[in-house]
Amino acid sequence: MNTGTVRLTVGQAVVRFLTAQWSERDGYRQRLFAGCFGIFGHGNVAGLGQALLQHELAGGAERLPYVLARNEQAMVHTAVAYARQLDRLQTWACTASVGPGSTNMLTGAALATVNRIPVLLLPSGTFATRVAAPVLQELEVPYAADVTVNDAFRPLSRFFDRIDRPEQLPSALLGAMRVLTDPVETGAVTVALPQDVQAEAYDWPVELFAERVWRVARPLPEAADLADAAALVKAARRPMIVAGGGVHYSGAEDALRALCEATGIPVGETQAGKGALPHGHPQAMGAVGSTGTTAANALAAEADLVIGVGTRYSDFTTASRTAFQDPAVRFVNINVARFDAGKHAGLPVVADAREALTALTAALDGHAVDPAYRELQARLWQDWDARVEAAYHPSAEVTDALADGVLTQGAVLGRVNELSDPRDVVVCAAGSMPGDLHKLWRVRDRKAYHVEYGYSCMGYEIPGGIGVRMADPSRDVFVMVGDGSYLMMPSELVTAVQERIKVIVVLVQNHGFHSIGSLSESLGSQRFGTAYRYRDPATGRLTGSRLPVDLAANARSLGATVIEVRSPAELDQAIKNAKAADGGPIVIHVETDPTVHAPDSAAWWDVPVSQVSDLDTTRAAYEEYAAHKTTQRPLLAPIEPIERTDS
Repeated sequence: MNTGTVRLTVGQAVVRFLTAQWSERDGYRQRLFAGCFGIFGHGNVAGLGQALLQHELAGGAERLPYVLARNEQAMVHTAVAYARQLDRLQTWACTASVGPGSTNMLTGAALATVNRIPVLLLPSGTFATRVAAPVLQELEVPYAADVTVNDAFRPLSRFFDRIDRPEQLPSALLGAMRVLTDPVETGAVTVALPQDVQAEAYDWPVELFAERVWRVARPLPEAADLADAAALVKAARRPMIVAGGGVHYSGAEDALRALCEATGIPVGETQAGKGALPHGHPQAMGAVGSTGTTAANALAAEADLVIGVGTRYSDFTTASRTAFQDPAVRFVNINVARFDAGKHAGLPVVADAREALTALTAALDGHAVDPAYRELQARLWQDWDARVEAAYHPSAEVTDALADGVLTQGAVLGRVNELSDPRDVVVCAAGSMPGDLHKLWRVRDRKAYHVEYGYSCMGYEIPGGIGVRMADPSRDVFVMVGDGSYLMMPSELVTAVQERIKVIVVLVQNHGFHSIGSLSESLGSQRFGTAYRYRDPATGRLTGSRLPVDLAANARSLGATVIEVRSPAELDQAIKNAKAADGGPIVIHVETDPTVHAPDSAAWWDVPVSQVSDLDTTRAAYEEYAAHKTTQRPLLAPIEPIERTDS
């Protein structure tokens, strides 16, 4: 074993340490950190910035390349998307300057932790010594001199530490790696680095920089839990699986498919779990919940047993606890996290999804649902698939009612879906399109659907698409983004131009917030404040004519190749041209009508309505809301003692 010390700054030590970390699962190893995103300013320019420069000049750029971002929040989104595309086995570090540079990463930290995606954040801080306090961009708190703006990362991080002395660094870095590679605990990991500490030299033990392999575990299910789960499945007449993101992160798609084909149990998918079964599989009922298919939701309403696999049961998945209406419905929850496995008073099977599904299939050998239940699945899906076809290819009655050059959103999604390759990835996050994609998109590959809906963060789409493409350059990436979300974070197009990263951005212009406009209307608020309009001088309200915003010109000014389309035929050609292109980002600009909606999911989402109002629309919406509330259920039915014969 090497012994001795090496003298490095804290920043230099961090960089050298990160290059020596590896993750491993099923015998396959990869570097844990693909690189470091950053924006330099005072606080990190002479610390981590100097260390990354030194690393690059020494020929180490291939091990930890540096990529310049344009927005600190966006670079975290890119790291998150990269890690998700690679099943959380590899990620990026992100560094930012003191004050606003670092706090700009807070939204990204929340997104990573909500979605349980590993990303390492290295925010800079003010002086640990406080010799020059207060310094530029320092927060002064009268009651606690040790509080800094970086304390805001604490509730958003799965691990947090601040390095006030070099001696604290080794334990902090090792703790950070433990959490980043733990499928239960992972999320945003924050190691805050005051600016003076980053530049401070120390004699480090050389063992700190030895290569370390962090094995990502696959916990096995307890035999008793598995036996109880099998007994519940055998006793159920209308079982249903809800597939969440854990299916993908575990690589459990084949195991799920084997279970479904053997038993005939249908599958509804969450946003994170979409694609767990490929489109066209007999048991694939598509999306479930508030943005679900009528097929999956009809089965959910009558299910007497719900088998959740790698899902945290968000309100969209359960339609705010109205999706599962059988009074005797029970839950079996397969999840690597005990916290999620215990939801809805379910039987917890705490295990890796792939291992649990494989074991459950063996335990159910010879068992299958009634043939009539399979036939019901086929009928429900056939009806829904016809509705998707109608949305993809709207009738003349629908298209004739549109303004010249305006398409429906469903038709846009349909053309992209049908003209993209099976391995191409669709990326989205916020607005009306995630719901439409969840219902309508036909997934043909396990990693071809990437919608961030845990935090549903506006602005994620373009940096997220960059991360997906960086993770797998063999796939084309279609970023579906509305004008509202585009305006939140168009700056990362410049990063894509700089790095020659090809992403195909389908920019849907509908002159406002489509999703919230529709929601506002349904809640009796008359789309108030959701359209991009001039203020009417006569009324003082934002109800004037449309703003003359040219987003195509904006994208072009940032260096992207832009294709403007005004018909289905032009859209088809634009998609083909974009796929054939090389190099940086391509933006396809298309206008849609926000009043033409995708097929209804026949499900609900709980958003409270004003209980009293002077507005007729609000009063009517509240009556409807109150009616839906009567169908909301606590989902607390206990699992009764199970009689089984153990072999």
